[in-house]
Amino acid sequence: MAVLELNQSNFDETIQNNDIVVLDFWAPWCGPCKQFAPTYDEVSDKVNDVIFAKVNTEDEQELAGNFQIRSIPTLMIFREQVAIFSQPGAMSGTDLEAVIDKAKALDMDKVRKEIKEQNNS
Repeated sequence: MAVLELNQSNFDETIQNNDIVVLDFWAPWCGPCKQFAPTYDEVSDKVNDVIFAKVNTEDEQELAGNFQIRSIPTLMIFREQVAIFSQPGAMSGTDLEAVIDKAKALDMDKVRKEIKEQNNS
């Protein structure tokens, strides 16, 4: 599946209309980002039922700022509009697939309950 390019105008719609979205925050000048890109693309072709997207932090500084992206590449996963994973640095394809499998297996009712409890304390 093709990797989407997200920006301020299509970000919210993409997160809201898809069950799982894997994001790669990157920049064109970033060496580690360039090295990780083929791995990200390869995993996007292998994994079904997941949207893969990229956010160019040079072009989308406000969007990167909203998520406090301080290091790139940074990977984030949203499931049912909830950010459930965020980690700076590249990872192997096997590790990325494992993280996605864990995201798919999460009990989102439990996650929402834990978030609600944290917000109430």
